[in-house]
Amino acid sequence: MQVSTRFSMAMHTLLCIGYFSGKAKTTSSFIASSVNANPVVIRRVLGQLKEADLVTVEAGVGGASLAKDPADITMLDVFRAVDSLDGGNLFDFHTHPNPDCPVGGHIHEVLDGELADAQAALEHRLAQTTLADLLKRLN
Repeated sequence: MQVSTRFSMAMHTLLCIGYFSGKAKTTSSFIASSVNANPVVIRRVLGQLKEADLVTVEAGVGGASLAKDPADITMLDVFRAVDSLDGGNLFDFHTHPNPDCPVGGHIHEVLDGELADAQAALEHRLAQTTLADLLKRLN
C-alpha cells in the first residue's frame, strides 16, 4: 500500500501558494500548471486544505492564500488534512487470517504493535517539518 498522491499534491499546492504569495495569483489553474495536474484535482485538494483551515480560497480568479503562517503548518497537518490514509492506518491488514493456524491465529498480536509504532514514527517525523522549513529550501 502507498500513501495517496493527495499528500504530495497538497504539499506542492501549499508550497506554490507560499512561494508565489504576493507575486502571482495562485489559482487552481496556476497551481495545476506547476503540479502538472488537472485544475479540478487541485480544486479538490484546495477544498480539503480549506476545510482544515490551512488555506483560504477566493471565488473566481481570486486565488488561494495560506490561512496560517507557514511556520505554523506542519507536514503532519497536511497529511491529515488530505486524508492520506484510508481508514486512518498506514498499514492495511488482510481480513480473516486463519485463527486455527499458529501464525494466522497470532498475526495481529505479533504485527499490530510494530505497525502502529512505524506509523507513529512517520507522524512524529512529519510533525517536525513546517511549510516554512520547506519554503526555505526553495530559495
